[in-house]
Amino acid sequence: MTAVEGYLAERRWRLRLGLIVLALLIGLGVAVLGLGLCAALRLTGSATPQYAAAVDHFKYGSIGSEPQSGVPYDIWRALPALYPEEFEGRNDFSAFGFIYETDAKGRRRELPIGVSRRQVNGVDVVWLNCATCHTGTWRASAKDEPRIVAGMPSNNLDFHRFVALLLKAAADERLEPQQLFGPMEKAGAHQDWFDRIVWKAAVAPRFREGLIRIRGRLVPLMERQSSWGPGRVDTFNPYKLIQFGTPAASLSEAEVHGVSDFPAIFNQRPREGMELHWDGNNTSLQERNLSAAIGAGVTPQTVDHRAIRRVADWLMDLPAPASPHRPDASAVARGRGLYKADCAACHGAQEPRGYVFSGPYLGKVTPIAEIGTDRARLDSYTEAFRQQQLSKMFAGTPYRFTKFRKTDGYANQPLDGLWLRGPYLHNGSVPTLADLLKAPADRPRAFLRGRGQDVVDPVNGGFITTACDPAAKAPAGTQCYDTTLVGNGAGGHVYGTTLSPAQKADLLAYLLTF
Repeated sequence: MTAVEGYLAERRWRLRLGLIVLALLIGLGVAVLGLGLCAALRLTGSATPQYAAAVDHFKYGSIGSEPQSGVPYDIWRALPALYPEEFEGRNDFSAFGFIYETDAKGRRRELPIGVSRRQVNGVDVVWLNCATCHTGTWRASAKDEPRIVAGMPSNNLDFHRFVALLLKAAADERLEPQQLFGPMEKAGAHQDWFDRIVWKAAVAPRFREGLIRIRGRLVPLMERQSSWGPGRVDTFNPYKLIQFGTPAASLSEAEVHGVSDFPAIFNQRPREGMELHWDGNNTSLQERNLSAAIGAGVTPQTVDHRAIRRVADWLMDLPAPASPHRPDASAVARGRGLYKADCAACHGAQEPRGYVFSGPYLGKVTPIAEIGTDRARLDSYTEAFRQQQLSKMFAGTPYRFTKFRKTDGYANQPLDGLWLRGPYLHNGSVPTLADLLKAPADRPRAFLRGRGQDVVDPVNGGFITTACDPAAKAPAGTQCYDTTLVGNGAGGHVYGTTLSPAQKADLLAYLLTF
């Protein structure tokens, strides 16, 4: 080979090598671009299931809580297997009092009532909506199947225990990606190799970091409180900590025990302009609704106003189910007279044509010095918190809060659907209507609340309750409600307690028709 031939051969080799390197770089670039496009498609998807029926939208529709507060759906389904003790060996969330129903074909729905689903950044995420706190069950006898009622208080849900599980999981190695994949697949997840990369790098760490952040804020509060128990929630203290970053240690002892019952939400139209919430701190249904949505996990950035409006429109004329009780007609007539004389001015009245939302003090606040009920819920809503709501929530938007105020008592509630609203008073401290007509010292000291305690009481009103010992272990799914604990007091509201036994029987007969 001549020198010229050698030079040309070397040039050809270098050219081939350059082309090979270029091809490899192009191939690598295409692969990276493909992975990037795949990731973009996987991680930017957004979709929200829509429901034709308003009642289904109420039960399962998203209000915008999932992006900031939700649980990835594949993790949600795996939690029963990851935490069998907390789930009492069940494979669903009924262990915490969530309610499941069947679809039109008789198949049980995947998600319980009050849990919605939304695709966020390509990942299906679930969390809470209005029905979580405002759907309950009742039975005519212990052998009957529960009947589900949208709009009544959630008498089964132990939200405190549910939240405690998630806060425990935040610091648990079972939420490490490698620990999650097996249980998620067994629960029905279908993930390819790329899904696993995404979950390891982004989905699982982001979810866990969010849980750890919430844990850091809520645990110091919950350590200062007794368990909320079924059918109850701390309305405003978690709000202070999560939305405004208020340290739990800065909360006064007076304000830290503000747990109250979930309320009924029937017939919202006649309530417009009333002093709403247990303490009557707002007169706007819209603001009340948005504030409640914040409690369900919505933020000003993720709120779905259209979805909340649809729920609100449906609730405007949602009737309370008619009472199934049929007390003696003559006793009802006598009781109506007693009620009209001493109760209707504050609460309205039940008439054959329906509930009458009329009375000079209906929907108005009665001072705590007069009503005398447990003041912990009243004290939990502070002037400092009110100022934060007014200055920060939805600031710069048409939805900015302007109607909140600090009151000095509790609002007089309409009593539509009264038969479904036990236990009674704002904190659920009095099990039956008959007990409410007793002097506070004679009211039950402790009784069971929770799963299975939904058989209506045709004699005493409310639900049949079982006395319990707070020091003993309560049956699964229940809690022994102890009225001696701070915030749980059963005192006050002494109206009707001085009536004769015969008068009390007549008044109770009338109340059973509500």
